[in-house]
Amino acid sequence: MYYRRTLCVAILLSLIALPAFPQSNDASARARDLGVPFEGSPGPLNAITDVSGVEVGSTTLISGEGPLKVGEGPVRTGVTVVLPRGNKNPDPVYAGWFSLNGNGEMTGTTWVDESGFLEGPVALTNTHSVGVVRDSVIAWGLKHGMLHQEWSLPVVAETWDGWLNDINGFHVKPTDVIAALDAAKGGVVPEGNVGGGTGMVCYGFKGGTGTASRVLPKDEGGYTVGVLVQCNCGRRPQLTIAGVPVGKEITAGVPYTGMPPMAVPAGSEQRGDTGSIIIVVATNAPLIPTQLKRLAKRAALGLARTGSVSGNSSGDIFIAFSTANPHADLEPGPNTVQVLSNDGMNPLFSATVEATEEAIINSMIGAKTMTGINGHTAVGLPHDQLQQVLKKYAR
Repeated sequence: MYYRRTLCVAILLSLIALPAFPQSNDASARARDLGVPFEGSPGPLNAITDVSGVEVGSTTLISGEGPLKVGEGPVRTGVTVVLPRGNKNPDPVYAGWFSLNGNGEMTGTTWVDESGFLEGPVALTNTHSVGVVRDSVIAWGLKHGMLHQEWSLPVVAETWDGWLNDINGFHVKPTDVIAALDAAKGGVVPEGNVGGGTGMVCYGFKGGTGTASRVLPKDEGGYTVGVLVQCNCGRRPQLTIAGVPVGKEITAGVPYTGMPPMAVPAGSEQRGDTGSIIIVVATNAPLIPTQLKRLAKRAALGLARTGSVSGNSSGDIFIAFSTANPHADLEPGPNTVQVLSNDGMNPLFSATVEATEEAIINSMIGAKTMTGINGHTAVGLPHDQLQQVLKKYAR
């Protein structure tokens, strides 16, 4: 998350004015559409929903302009939910999680570690809305008979959108969470300024929600790996796309650059590393919890490809699950499950790294310039300039 535990500082709009970029970005474009060269073969949707059964829903909250009025706005936030077996199937999935840097939150992971199962959706939102999202997931589960036990320990993760959003206004409500769960579906996953990613900033550009997938060749199992990210991490100079130092080439419009030094958040572009990222990895490969934890760790390598070093103020937390082995926790057992060999995981490791890298870039390609509280602006990554930089480096 960008920075927390800091005093609020009033900043004049004139001090944070950002140079304007031409607003020529194609809202429907993705990184591959712009010619960004990625390794690996994506699925038909190039999304986490290429893993059969996975559904994604979101609620996006955008309202108000001008000075911050806590409790009123401007509002730039939301919630995203990922349901491993869809919103009508309560069957738990094997799962494992990993924290690369723990200045963040992902609830419910103690039980994921203990049991090896993810018993419901993964929900993503802003830092100060974790509680209401958690409670709302429980309420929705009770209503729809989706609880695996008589109690529920939902997995809810967060990143900090306080640069653009009235985060202390607590604008995410139970109805917003329930709407996202009810609307969850397969198919195309919206990217950029949507759901929990609405108010996020990534590598000094507008960030948010991104997704990608990989399909292995038949001789490597033919399995699918899908990734969804809520990207709010990194400093502009770190940004690397397809091995190209894009952040060092496109330097205009970095948040905070017009602010007095003492007013710059300690986790900002000018004062160390910044931000957070939540990564959700899904696969249909038959993996057990220990193997899924290993898979979750590989998401860190995809993140590193884009330039992040996972700094002190960053909450970089990843979870992986497998949709294989239905009814693995069926009572009274014992239950028979299939397990891929450890040597057979190498192609899945590569797929996770590749899909994570692409999902992060997609989160920025899909995001438009956004202005939030106090005139704070996060500029969208300019597509034409990105293409020019890639051409310069023969990519």
